[in-house]
Amino acid sequence: MKKKPQLNFWQLWNMSFGYLGIQFGFALQNANVSRIFETLGAQVENIPILWIAGPITGLIVHPIVGHMSDKTWNRLGRRKPYFLIGALLSSLSLLIMPNSPSLWVAAGMLWIMDGSINMTMQPFRAFIGDMLPEEQQTKGFAVQTFFIGISSVVASLLPYILFNWFGIDNTAPEGIIAPSVKWSFYLGGAVFLLAVLWTIFKTKEYSPEEMKAFETEKEASEDTKASELNIEKANYNKQGSILILGGLVLGAIEAAFSIYQGLYILSAVFAVYGFLQIITASMHSKGKINGTVEIIYNIKNMPVIMQKLAWVQMLTWFGLFAMFIYCTQAVTSFHYHNSDPTSAIYNEGADWVGVLMAVYNGVAAIIAFMIPGIAKKMGRVKTHAISLGIGGIGLISWFLFDNPQMLIVSMIGIGIAWASLLTIPYAILAGSLPQKKMGIYMGVFNLFIVIPQIVASAVLGLLVTKLFDGQTIYTIVLGGVAMIIAGVLMLFVKDNYDKA
Repeated sequence: MKKKPQLNFWQLWNMSFGYLGIQFGFALQNANVSRIFETLGAQVENIPILWIAGPITGLIVHPIVGHMSDKTWNRLGRRKPYFLIGALLSSLSLLIMPNSPSLWVAAGMLWIMDGSINMTMQPFRAFIGDMLPEEQQTKGFAVQTFFIGISSVVASLLPYILFNWFGIDNTAPEGIIAPSVKWSFYLGGAVFLLAVLWTIFKTKEYSPEEMKAFETEKEASEDTKASELNIEKANYNKQGSILILGGLVLGAIEAAFSIYQGLYILSAVFAVYGFLQIITASMHSKGKINGTVEIIYNIKNMPVIMQKLAWVQMLTWFGLFAMFIYCTQAVTSFHYHNSDPTSAIYNEGADWVGVLMAVYNGVAAIIAFMIPGIAKKMGRVKTHAISLGIGGIGLISWFLFDNPQMLIVSMIGIGIAWASLLTIPYAILAGSLPQKKMGIYMGVFNLFIVIPQIVASAVLGLLVTKLFDGQTIYTIVLGGVAMIIAGVLMLFVKDNYDKA
């Protein structure tokens, strides 16, 4: 086995610089899409349904792009073709999104924008596993986290900066997106494309021959076993039928009692995944092995460490999506006591949300450089568990602070958790995956970001209307509790390279 060479600081910098653009797009989306939806007439209880574009496209894009990028080798490289296509589509979407003439056009653009950003982002995770030796992977993901933090600070602050520094209006007539938001998206489209192009032109991927030389005997053996695809048709058919039946029952309950339309989303997810299991078993029994068969097989045969990390990821991201979806509504209604998108006080609160988003991302950018050293002393598992506990307390404290200025303290805690979340789970996972399946497994692992968003989109609106009496601040508290539970579960993960 040939060992991968360690890369210097500037090589790490160049290979992750594209993430600056990716997160610029995500940060603009997270901080402003709910604001755009409300401006175009969305009711607060329906906002989670409109956000469903993200998880649905992620559910499709992550495993497919991961699988395809594992098998792609051309003049541009292995992962870089997906960087380029995704960046072009993402930049175009960012230019169009703030000019949406109606709510449903905006919802449709979110589908396109989120799918494009995910196409660009997914291979960047596998890129670290491809390019770096195991002892450098924590540092590699930490550099990505730094770019995520820095770009998110600027992107989250853009509407605030454009209004307060450059005098670009942050209000507009009813049904019209504020100019400060529009120009933020225009700038974001340019930054996205230029940053990704920098990584494409400044980083050379290893050739197939070089990658094969880096494989260990264990990795080669694991890949051979996976390629055999020992699928038990009866087991797949049984599980698939149960999932389809469960989905149909859930859909029928919603149709009969009209509890909340978001339940249709969960119904469809259960049914489709069950159907895919049955299709996989059928195709495999006929000797047909294609991408669908391999993706479903890999989902059902994840490494044990990945299964344990999956629960941690799902609970953590449920907490974060509760914040992303309802941050604007929680701050404007609970801390600014105003829910009218056309009012000055509402838009002041919405701009403050951008500042808060910048704070937690700025903290993450600083903490990112500390994480490799802290993890080396404490172990990656304990470091992540403690960080998630701090983040959970930060989310819960939103309810405890009346003064919106004090939310800065809350966001510091969330920033610590965010830095750890974007670094440690991926570093632990990358060191335990075979090289030939780095893309597909990273894609599958990203499903555990998508699944909690689907759950959040499906049930948070129901909780707000039926349990929380319209008070969205309680969804933030619920997210904090979920993150603390995730920290506890992290302690049960075994990291075989805890001294990295």
